[in-house]
Amino acid sequence: MTTEFRIEKDTLGDVKIPKNAYWGPQTQRAVENFPISGLRLQPAFIRAQAIIKRSAALANADLGDLDKKVANAIAQACDEILSGKHVEHFVVDVYQAGAGTSQNMNANEVIANRAIELLSGQKGDYKLVHPNDHVNRGQSTNDTIPTAIHISTLEEITHKLIPALAKLHQALAQKAKEFDHIVKSGRTHLQDAVPMRVGQEFGAYARMIELGIERVKIASEGLKELALGGNAVGTGINTPKGYDKKAIDYIAQITKLSFAPAKDKFEQIQNRDAVVFVSGALRTVTTSLLKIADDFRLLCSGPKTGFNELLLPALQPGSSIMPGKVNPVMPEMLNMVCFQILGHLEAVERGAQAGQLELNVMMPMIAYNLLQAIAIMANASTVFVSRCVEGMQMNAEQCQRFAENTPQAATALNPVIGYEKAAMVVKESLASGKTIREVVLEKKLLSPEELDKALDLRKLT
Repeated sequence: MTTEFRIEKDTLGDVKIPKNAYWGPQTQRAVENFPISGLRLQPAFIRAQAIIKRSAALANADLGDLDKKVANAIAQACDEILSGKHVEHFVVDVYQAGAGTSQNMNANEVIANRAIELLSGQKGDYKLVHPNDHVNRGQSTNDTIPTAIHISTLEEITHKLIPALAKLHQALAQKAKEFDHIVKSGRTHLQDAVPMRVGQEFGAYARMIELGIERVKIASEGLKELALGGNAVGTGINTPKGYDKKAIDYIAQITKLSFAPAKDKFEQIQNRDAVVFVSGALRTVTTSLLKIADDFRLLCSGPKTGFNELLLPALQPGSSIMPGKVNPVMPEMLNMVCFQILGHLEAVERGAQAGQLELNVMMPMIAYNLLQAIAIMANASTVFVSRCVEGMQMNAEQCQRFAENTPQAATALNPVIGYEKAAMVVKESLASGKTIREVVLEKKLLSPEELDKALDLRKLT
């Protein structure tokens, strides 16, 4: 099928554009210049761009700086994007011109051409609605792209990541209660340690995630400051008085999040430090998820030659050659996701480090990697809960056996017979294969009644 084209002009000359495309010449040049990865900025980012363009148009109209008819057409085009339409017309590769100029113009051109149609015009008739003069009025790539990063990131954290982590916390806390009656051997340095309850072990996992949620929420507060209104470098050139607050009030209304103008717009345009702070909190949560995944893989190892304490749901055959083998696929998945998240966050932090003077030019790459890290963390957490945590059980008999046989149960004898005699008991137990109880009774270090009292496993926990 032959593609039909239309010809549009920009400051560099004629550009051939697919006839039905809502984008314009600057977007088309970017498509041709950057055939790099096939990756596009996520729908969450495009939504943020539409929120910004809608809010800016209405603010400009309220302040008498933009014709209300044009502003309403822009707002209506943005509303269509917010409803999920036209996303396929955002076609610029993630790896594009610095700072996101191409991404900003992609939004300006798509919105302008759709607004033109709403005003009964034809695509490309920029006398009706111009991408720069109208859609981008009072704005620059330099303030809209960081604003879009903050909006999209905070929305994704608020509406997807925090709820997913909260479900993980709740599921782990529920398992802590369910397993609290089971006593097991603790392990430090991967060596036997004193007995503990499985509920205590899982309670620690739950608390890790609970603290991670709190850290992400604290770090996300900095995203509420928006650069919008700073324009090119922070001076607010070509913006009417009060424009920044009015536009951001509209953003807050749409998102129902408490965004506000940045206290220092120069800082917000120059630096991505607020994003780096969020990245640090996400790294902490990732570390917690890795710890949980690693522990689960250890605890379910076996079933004959490993710990065999944790019983995970059998989800799929584990080998193409070994019959009956079942692997811990959900913890393995979570490990891989966490390693990928750390890669995304490293890119975010290196990109934030690469800003010079009045602008950071790595913002499209920063936005993509940050949003991708949040998305896969949320998705992995959700699946890990439903297909792993909720269905897991403990091998109570195995846990009890290990708890009774751990030589470090002798630690409970320290107050009764002293550290040195307790150490002698441990050495003989290990050398002879006898239990702590058997050695103590043979040596007549304690009466059976005294020993029962000292080695009450549940009491030790």
